[in-house]
Formats: sequence, C-alpha cells, structure tokens
Amino acid sequence: MRILYGVQGTGNGHITRARAMAPALAAEGVDVDYLFSGREPEQFFDMEPFGDYQLRRGLTMVVEAGRAKSLKTLYQARPLTFLREVRSLDVSDYDLVLTDFEPVTAWAGKQSKVPVLGLGHQYAFLYPIPQHYGGLHHRLIMKYFAPADCSLGFHWYHFDAPILPPMAPIGPRAEAPEERLIVVYLPFEDVEQIDVLLSRYPDYRFEVFHPKSYQSQHSHIQWRLPSREGFHDDLRRCGGVFCNAGFGLASEVLQLGCKLLVKPVHGQSEQLSNVIALRQVGLAHALTSLDDKAFGRWLREAEAKKVRYPDVASAVAKWIATGRFGNIDHLAASLWRKTRFPEKPLASACTLSAQRLEHSFPRP
Repeated sequence: MRILYGVQGTGNGHITRARAMAPALAAEGVDVDYLFSGREPEQFFDMEPFGDYQLRRGLTMVVEAGRAKSLKTLYQARPLTFLREVRSLDVSDYDLVLTDFEPVTAWAGKQSKVPVLGLGHQYAFLYPIPQHYGGLHHRLIMKYFAPADCSLGFHWYHFDAPILPPMAPIGPRAEAPEERLIVVYLPFEDVEQIDVLLSRYPDYRFEVFHPKSYQSQHSHIQWRLPSREGFHDDLRRCGGVFCNAGFGLASEVLQLGCKLLVKPVHGQSEQLSNVIALRQVGLAHALTSLDDKAFGRWLREAEAKKVRYPDVASAVAKWIATGRFGNIDHLAASLWRKTRFPEKPLASACTLSAQRLEHSFPRP
C-alpha cells in the first residue's frame, strides 16, 4: 500500500500524531510520503522521521493575542494559490490519501477520486459530543476544510461515540519531578502579557516556550524557542503545564500526570470545545483570560490527574494496512477497554459523574 500523508502544521498536535504514526506505518510495511502545510518552512523543526517531505502553503488560522482573527484569516487565505496547490498535486499513484486535517491533500484526493481517510481530533466533532457550536463559518470550516470519505476522530473520552483515545506517546515521568516547575506553552498569546502574569509568582520557576524570542527581567522566568527534545525534557520533570487548549499537548500532559491549566484561543471553536470536554470529564482547569487571581489559585490548589492510554498508533496502523476501513466501532471499543482513567475526576466536573468514570472501563 502506498499512502500520501498530509499533516496540518498549525500548532504541533498534528505533527505529534504523525510522529507516532510514522514508525507504526513503517512497521506494517506501508510506503508513505509526507506533505505538510500551514506554517512557514523555517518554523518546522525535528522533522527527521518524515524523510524527504513536501511543503505547501495550505490554509491556516490567523491568531493574535490569543484571539482568532476571522477577517485576517480570510484575507490571507489566498484561495487562488490554494486551488493551484490542489490542482498541481498529483495523487494518482497513491492507494490512499491520509489527511490529519490537512486541506491540500484532502481536496487533491477528492478531486482525483483517490480514497481519503481523515485522521485527527477535529473529526471527532462529526459526532454529537460536547462542543462549542460557533457561527456558520466555524461549522463550514469543520465540514469542508479537509473533507474525508472516512475518518477516525480522537478525544480524551469516548462520549458514547465511535471515536478513539489520543495518540500522543511520551516517555516516562522523571523520578523526582519538580512540583514548582511550571511549563508554559502559549504560542498564540502576547509575550509581554505572559511575562507580566508570571512575574507575580517568584516562588515558582517557569519554562516558557514561545515562537517569539523574549528576554525576561525576572530570574524565575526562562524564555525558550520551541524544540521537541527540550520541551519534552521539561514536561517529564515539571509539576504543572499552562497552555492553550489544543488537543495534542493536553493529551501528553494527562498521560504524564501533571496538573493542567488551559486557556483557549478565543474565536477558535475547537479549543473552546476542548475546554468544555476537559471540564465535563474533570481532567483539567481552564481560564478564559490571563487572569492573575485564578492563575494563582491554580498554582496553589490544583490537583493532577493521570490517564493511561494504550498504543493507539500501532492499532490504527494495523487497521489502515488491512485496507478495509469498516468496523470503526470495534477498533474504538478495543482501545477504550485498555484505557485507565483516574478513580475520581476533578471537582470541576459538571456532567460526567465520578461513578461513570470509575466503572466505564475495567481496572487493572
């Protein structure tokens, strides 16, 4: 089987999932070519697992100071460039187009009548799960941004739908984590506002990863450019993580068992939906702004919750290698049976009861 694998480059969650899928597909003997879009070429890093990958401009959301800018997104979309990229991408030699919410490959497959399989968190929202129903343009984006003939959606909980657990493997937690070390990853927020907020808590040490370089005047705040190895090293030894409400990083944090605080990008329906889901299953706390008092309460009082997810990438790769894309319910059920949730959710859970979380799946 020969696959063209398209990966959306906005944020790092899509790429993290592709990193997990690359060795799993190789183990099944699948021949894969990779295409990435959604960010500038120099902003991709640690891309060795993908070999001689292709890049396209694609489509992406413009975010400024933690808020999605719909008009700027439309202005910078360059639809004619996007159409040229789709029409010029020859997918006729592939048996399957695999798209992680990447639009160029999805529409090229649709245009050439090559089967398209969607793989990603966004495809979970095709089911009636907890979500933020934004305006018409948000619903159109979810439906038409990267259309697929068949899809596998991922989420932190199944919500009685045929969706799969997260695919975000990460190494073991450090033997002696530093409870007062906090990793901050807010790439869509203003750097000065982040620094002002963190400066008020000198009893904690903050490792801040951000694509814009910044020099803090406070010794307890260290600003760093994103890097996969350095970021994961800090994740494994920190006491907590403060990040935007993307899916991939939160999945890693939940598996490590660090306390988690998320701040959604305003106007971004996926992230607003993620906050609803995290609160309902009682796995994380959330802020709607860089609120000083609420952040301080989280630092002092928040609990950590740990979830053990199975090897989803290997299961999905085996399923893809069969070439038979039916029976998603069976695949989903088998993976959720191997998932282990905490005995009790956070006190903020407002829909799913502790009893439901405790008894939905077998315990070890």
